[in-house]
Amino acid sequence: MRTILLASALAGLAFAAPRPQAIDFNKIDSAPVPTAVGPPINAVDQPVTYNAAAAASSAAAAVATDPVTPSKRSVDVNAACAPQPDGYGPKVFPDTTGAFLNSSLFTSIAISAPTPPGYQQSFANLKAAVNANTYLGLTTFQTYDTVKCQQLCDAADLCTAFNIYIERDPSVNPASGCDDPPSITNFKCTLWGSGVTAAAAVNSGQYRDQFHVVIAGSNVELGGAIDAPVANGLNTTQAAMYYPGPYNPQICAAACLALNTKQKGNAKQKGDTKKADVNACVFFNSYVLSIANVPAGTYCSLYSQPWAKSYSTNHGQLRGDVYYGISSSYAYTLQTSDSSKKSDN
Repeated sequence: MRTILLASALAGLAFAAPRPQAIDFNKIDSAPVPTAVGPPINAVDQPVTYNAAAAASSAAAAVATDPVTPSKRSVDVNAACAPQPDGYGPKVFPDTTGAFLNSSLFTSIAISAPTPPGYQQSFANLKAAVNANTYLGLTTFQTYDTVKCQQLCDAADLCTAFNIYIERDPSVNPASGCDDPPSITNFKCTLWGSGVTAAAAVNSGQYRDQFHVVIAGSNVELGGAIDAPVANGLNTTQAAMYYPGPYNPQICAAACLALNTKQKGNAKQKGDTKKADVNACVFFNSYVLSIANVPAGTYCSLYSQPWAKSYSTNHGQLRGDVYYGISSSYAYTLQTSDSSKKSDN
């Protein structure tokens, strides 16, 4: 969880009546019409080290830093011809890139892997991994485990998607005298701070000296937006709004505060302040809404009670032949008039 400062409340907002979490196309239609990285080639583990709170506390402090925290090992894996770690996957015969890329076993592993609850598959069984500027970290597994990868994503601040894939790696660090060694097979899990599509799967491998690193069985799973049920007979959805342009959850925070101010004013006029407290906005979900796979703006859903990540089951919907997608979904719990807590969804 992280704490961020909220923008001042926006005046003159029109709020929708409580409704289910289907995308409100009226908000989109009425809105005005409005820019890659991945793990290093020899990385085995690369912990998530991005500190969202520190980055938000000062724009001046948001200077690019090296996110790599090398794992401590008794052997220097970067030394010439040094044995490389892990390699728990099955060996491929013959030991060629063609045999690896066309392995029916790898295809079966990727296609049969379960999609974790609360996630939606973006693509499956590609021969390339994701490269994007929202890269968070890397872990190498002993098995192709989508649930374990999902658990890492759930635990990581900002993670909204993960990419799990099978990689052909060298058994020793290629160098003079061992420039094309026998291969090993690794199962890798990378975490991402945005929704990613097949268009971002551009890392098809590269060379380490004469050894050809290639990728197979690449799957991506995406988290979704909150889809809250009726609680104790009450619909807890307070309002929904849409803002074209860059993704900005601060707008949703301001709207949450503005709704509370408006409801308190209305309740005071009617002499029923208790009702305003019951219907207060205490939680909001913000996400990037994409129209036909093109990011379009910020969508906000405001709630009168917090909802757990397990309710993040809204992955978008079709409107005719056009798909309205969801990515970078985050939820915030209001603490005071000037702060909130955030959780990833």
